[in-house]
Amino acid sequence: MNKLLMATAAVAFATAGTAGAADLPTKAPPMVAAAPIASWTGCYVDGGIGYGMWNQDHSVNNAGLAVNSVTTTDGGRGWLGRIGVGCDYQVAPQFLIGAFGDWDWMNLKGSQSPSELIAVGNITAPVTANIKETNAGYAGVRVGYLPYPNLLTFISGGWTRAHFTESQEFRTDTGGAIAFGFPGSYNVNGWFIGGGTEYRVPWAQNLTWKTEYRFAQYQSINLVETNLVGTPTGNILNSQSFVPTVTTSLVWRFNFGGPVVARSQTAQKLDGDYGVTLN
Repeated sequence: MNKLLMATAAVAFATAGTAGAADLPTKAPPMVAAAPIASWTGCYVDGGIGYGMWNQDHSVNNAGLAVNSVTTTDGGRGWLGRIGVGCDYQVAPQFLIGAFGDWDWMNLKGSQSPSELIAVGNITAPVTANIKETNAGYAGVRVGYLPYPNLLTFISGGWTRAHFTESQEFRTDTGGAIAFGFPGSYNVNGWFIGGGTEYRVPWAQNLTWKTEYRFAQYQSINLVETNLVGTPTGNILNSQSFVPTVTTSLVWRFNFGGPVVARSQTAQKLDGDYGVTLN
C-alpha cells in the first residue's frame, strides 16, 4: 500500500512540474550579429586616366571682303590624366549627394580649317592650323544611388573651363606657312553633364574604382586673326567646342561617417513577434 502511494505521488509531482514548465516564458532566440556595412559618407582623393575627343563648330567672317564662310566642324583626339577631390554624404541607405573638383591634363591634338577659303593678302586660299586642348578644370555635384552596398551609380554635372593652344596658320594647298594666325592660346568656360559607377573593391575597405563619362559644352567665342606684328587682318573666327571624355580612376576614401550597422534578421523577427524593438 505504501509503495502504491509513493508511486502515485511521484507521478503527480512529475505531471505538475511539466505543466509549470509550460507556463514559463520561452527564452528569446540568440541574437545573430550583423556584419557592419561601410558608409559612403566621407571625403576622397582620386587619380586616373582616360580618353577625350574635342569637336569645334566654326565659321569665318571677313568684314573687309564681306565674306562669310559656312559652318564647318573639325576636331582632335588624345589621352588625358585626371586628379580630383570631393566629399559625399549618404542621406539614406541607398542614396547620397556629393560635391567635387577635378583637373585634367590633356594632349587632345587636332586641326582646325577656319573655312574652305580665307583671305590671304590679295587672294583667297584654303588654310588650317593645329590645335590642342591641354587642360580642363571641373567643379560639380553628383547624386548617387546604391543598388548594392558596394556599388554606387551616379549622375554628375557642373561648371568647366578648358584651355586650347593654336599654331600659326598654314596653307593646305601648298603646305606653306603664312604670316597670319588666331590667338596662340585661349580659355573657354562651359558646363558639363556625366554619369558612371563606383565599386568598392573587396581587398581594401577605403579603395573604390570609378568609371565615368562626361560631355562638356563650351561657350561660343570670336577669335581675331592678326599678322605677325599683331595687326588684325579683318578675319574673325567664331568657334564653339564640345568635349566628351571617358575616364577610369582609383579613389581613396576617408570615411568620417563610420560603419552603418545592418540590424540582424533575428532582431527584425523579434520586433514583429513580440512587439519590442531590439537595437
